[in-house]
Order: sequence, then C-alpha cells, then structure tokens
Amino acid sequence: MTNNALAFTALCNEYCAAIEHAAATEQPDFVANMLRLLPRIYISAFDLADEGALDDGYIEQRLDEDTYDSLRTSLQALLGENDTYLEVFEEDMKYSDSPIGASLSEGLADLFQEFYNYLETVRDATDDVVKSALVAVKEDFGMFWAATLCNVLRPLNSIHFSNERL
Repeated sequence: MTNNALAFTALCNEYCAAIEHAAATEQPDFVANMLRLLPRIYISAFDLADEGALDDGYIEQRLDEDTYDSLRTSLQALLGENDTYLEVFEEDMKYSDSPIGASLSEGLADLFQEFYNYLETVRDATDDVVKSALVAVKEDFGMFWAATLCNVLRPLNSIHFSNERL
C-alpha cells in the first residue's frame, strides 16, 4: 500500500470516528472538523494510484440500514435547521422552476457508508483484497461520492462562517 493509500485509509477512519461520535459533539466543533477532514479525503482519493489489482475493484457492503439510519438521524439532530440546503448541481434543476432541497445529514451518512464499507473490507485483508478495494474506492470516488463530498462542503462552509459572525 502506498503512503497516499495509507493516508486515505487513516483519514477515512478519522471521518468514521467523527461521525460515530457526532451526537456528543457541539455543532460548531463538528462542522469545523468536517471542514478539516473532507478536503483532505478528497485530495487523497483524487491522488490514489492504480494499485495494480488484477481484477475489477470490489468493496463489500457491510453497513446495515439500521446503523445508517441511526447515524443519519443523529447528524440531522445535531445540524438542526442547518440540515437542509439548496442543491444547485441536481440534474433535475435544469427543468425545475422550484429549488431542490438536499440533506446534509444524508450526504454525510452516505460518505460514512462508503468509508465504513471500505475500512471493513481492508481490515485484516490480504494485499490482493486491499488492492481490489482501493481500485473500487477510486472508481466509486469518480462516479459517485466525490460529488457528494463537494456538495456537503458548501453548506458546511456556510454554517461555519455564519456561526463565526454571531
């Protein structure tokens, strides 16, 4: 595993721990932590190298729906009225006269699911399984979760700087 892959794995672990303990955190501290972590995760995922896996990447889906819902609900409670934001990059926005709302807690929980599944797949895994998981996480990054990560940064940034002005 390359140094960047190790850094990515460590950042994913730090993110998952922050999400799991979010209920015990004050909103400003949680938001500031997300603003520190998410850009670093994006950069390290963007820079993940082809790990030389011989087959297509694979990440086992380990997070159950109840845990996902519990985390999302906890995040929603923590974020309160700041949980909903207007999404401007939604494909349907081109055809809509109405704004389209998105949920910050859902986006953060979706990222948690990606990172948790990755971490559980690579934990105590063989080198081939780790390489396969890194291929999969890099593919999923480009196709799915990079956009989610970018989308949640904007409202988190807004919350952070709104709180600073108070």
